[in-house]
Amino acid sequence: MNDRAPVPYRFDPDATAAGLKQQYGQLEAGVETGDRVVVAGRLMLRRGQGKLAFGQLADSTGRIQLFATANDTPDFERFGKLSLGDWIGVSGEVMTTRKGELSVKVLEWSILAETRRPFPDKWHGINDPDTRYRQRYVDLWVTEEARLTLQARSKIVSLIRRWLEDRDFMEVETPALHPVPGGALARPFTTHHNALDQEMFLRIAPELYLKRLVVGGFERVFEIARVFRNEGISPRHNPEFTMLELYQAYADWTDIMELVEQLVAYLAIEICGSTTVTYQDRELDLSVPWRRASMASLIEEQTGRSVGLDTPIDELRALCDELDVEWRDSYGAGKLMLEIYEKTAEGEQWDPVFVTEYPVEVSPLARPHRELPGMTERFEGIVAGRELCNAFSELLDPDDQRARFEDQVRERDNGDEEAMAVDEDYLRALDYGLPATGGLGIGVDRLVMLLTDSATIRDVVLFPTLRPEQDLGSGSMEPGGDGQTSST
Repeated sequence: MNDRAPVPYRFDPDATAAGLKQQYGQLEAGVETGDRVVVAGRLMLRRGQGKLAFGQLADSTGRIQLFATANDTPDFERFGKLSLGDWIGVSGEVMTTRKGELSVKVLEWSILAETRRPFPDKWHGINDPDTRYRQRYVDLWVTEEARLTLQARSKIVSLIRRWLEDRDFMEVETPALHPVPGGALARPFTTHHNALDQEMFLRIAPELYLKRLVVGGFERVFEIARVFRNEGISPRHNPEFTMLELYQAYADWTDIMELVEQLVAYLAIEICGSTTVTYQDRELDLSVPWRRASMASLIEEQTGRSVGLDTPIDELRALCDELDVEWRDSYGAGKLMLEIYEKTAEGEQWDPVFVTEYPVEVSPLARPHRELPGMTERFEGIVAGRELCNAFSELLDPDDQRARFEDQVRERDNGDEEAMAVDEDYLRALDYGLPATGGLGIGVDRLVMLLTDSATIRDVVLFPTLRPEQDLGSGSMEPGGDGQTSST
């Protein structure tokens, strides 16, 4: 509107759309209650009928109809010319129309903020997905599914916190700036600390700091951490994402398996009402217990070939060639097995399965298997063909840990940019003694995708990473990239 009115510095609504529907939802048609309320939000729909005008006011809880009349509504003509998307405050009477629509009769109103850009209407919404993610501040108003999904995300994170606190886990915060990248196999983002004149890294995982806290005597700790990996973008990957990591002293991988399946089943019931959910038009059973299966057994199920650490390296390489699996000369039997498994078996696991017995070669922080030489007590939880979590009995021996760090350095020298470095301070912490400990990392974004039936990670992240707009003024968009390959 050209005649812009000054907007108030504050406004005090005393009712919400959801609250009004809960309190007055059973009113019969044509009732005027005499109850006065004050509401505020965006005007999302409007239509005029001579001396009557109807609008739909949206707030954070839902939508309520506004009913304006030429006789009762001040500046009625101007009210009828409000733009879709304008923020308004309304004081009026709770009533129902002749057709029974719960409404607020507009007796006083004011503009709280004007929109200077055309606002999509309820019926057409935003058709371009890239625009939806880039302009989330508009998408949340016009795409109900987006609002509900992101509200569900908030509830899931809150439920996780309470569930863990009820089991005596303490929430902590560890550094996001690391002097040494570690805790996962991933390429880090680098930055520079000017005062210290030191290269630093955005954390790829909080693991090594959380285990330092177990050394320090905190026996059950967790962190819901924002982590950063300098990789590509895909429906399952965003360069920054949210990870739940927890560590429990005196526990091993079997204890963590039980914790994972119980937590996910609990969240499914709280969010979906059942442990049987539908994901992408296919039923998924999240009930306890989940299947346990070794990596080698799943490879055999999918390929009909039995492989293990004792399989000659030439046979494993030949099998990789047969299955179109890329490999390098530096890969040992354990790494070749992992590559074969990820290409042939991981994506075929629909119902939940704990994939066990990962080789030492690909598990630099996991404790050796107590019965199987060359293997570790590590598992990944796979649901709907995707990795949901990674966990293991933690490696305790500082000498073994140093040797594995040094193996990682050799891998980095051979061109593996995701390999770890030697963290001397973490090794010093292990010298003070880490008791038997079970550790876990769950990708929160993927968990939310699962429980909200979302096909892409962009639907569950408020502001996903996108390519820059070519021309910010014109509103033209360039789609985000694809092709990220590393796991959460």
